[in-house]
Amino acid sequence: MSRTTPRLLPRHRPGPAQRRPAPLTLSDQDRDREHAQQLRARRRRLRGESATAWTFIAPSIVVILGLSVVPVVWSLLLSFRADDLVTPSRWVGLANYRALSKDPHFSQAVRNTLEYTALYVPLSMLLGLALALALNRRIRLVGVYRTLIFVPFVISATAQGVLFSFILDPQFGAANSVLHSIGVSPQGFLTDPSQALLVLVAISLWSGTGFCVVVYLAALQDVPQSLIEAARLDGAGRRQLLRHVVLPTLTPVNVFLLLWQTINSLQVFDLVYVTTKGGPLGSTTVIVYFIWEQAFKNFTAGYGAAAAYVLALALLVIAVGMRALRRREPVRLEGAPR
Repeated sequence: MSRTTPRLLPRHRPGPAQRRPAPLTLSDQDRDREHAQQLRARRRRLRGESATAWTFIAPSIVVILGLSVVPVVWSLLLSFRADDLVTPSRWVGLANYRALSKDPHFSQAVRNTLEYTALYVPLSMLLGLALALALNRRIRLVGVYRTLIFVPFVISATAQGVLFSFILDPQFGAANSVLHSIGVSPQGFLTDPSQALLVLVAISLWSGTGFCVVVYLAALQDVPQSLIEAARLDGAGRRQLLRHVVLPTLTPVNVFLLLWQTINSLQVFDLVYVTTKGGPLGSTTVIVYFIWEQAFKNFTAGYGAAAAYVLALALLVIAVGMRALRRREPVRLEGAPR
């Protein structure tokens, strides 16, 4: 019996039509060329977007430059010149600043401004904190009380000045009528050199305390309840709670209000202009009113510009000092808001 050997079939080879096409690859030059085209297209798109953005913000830039930067530079140059805004000016260098250091009226304006600031800033913050603590409770009609306290803040200083000029009139005002009914002699108020600045402080407190109340209310409502509950569990009373828990969390707010109220008080003008116009006997002449008086009443614009830059330097020093104080602020309590 013969053994048959298996016959090997020939291996199937694909024909020319069945072969897979060779993959197409880009050379390094083609790849670089395509990448460069993509970069150019992206740059064109970015340039188009930038041009569109600049087109939209260009009017704002023109307004900012025209109403802030240009006047600042022009007034700085003006402070080194003798200019009455009518005739051609002449360069005088630091003569305006040297004259300010010897001017008794400027010294009086500085004293009045510092006295006004020293009275208004701490009193507005203390009254604001006291009212905020009183209004941070669940009492009936608390929303009405908050609104009534804040309303004077939104009234313009001009309207306030006109209103209190009628109320505090020495002859026909309602204030002296009330004092007469209780047996108190009539007061001069805004016409008395010893009372005028104090009356302006009182008017400013009537209107400016509402802002402090709103800020303190927002901060008090942000005090973590966990800290308050933990202090109460440790036996802290109302005074200890206020001193050791509430007040430390209000430190950032105190710094902000101190800076804000100080800058506002150093720039007070409209209330003085409407009520006393710097009188009587210069007792209410503040720095900004002095600047206005020199520039637009006495027509010594260069001298007024020098006084304005003295005030600007003082505000810059205060802002830098407050920023340094803010950086040296003590570590907050754990869980206290930032």
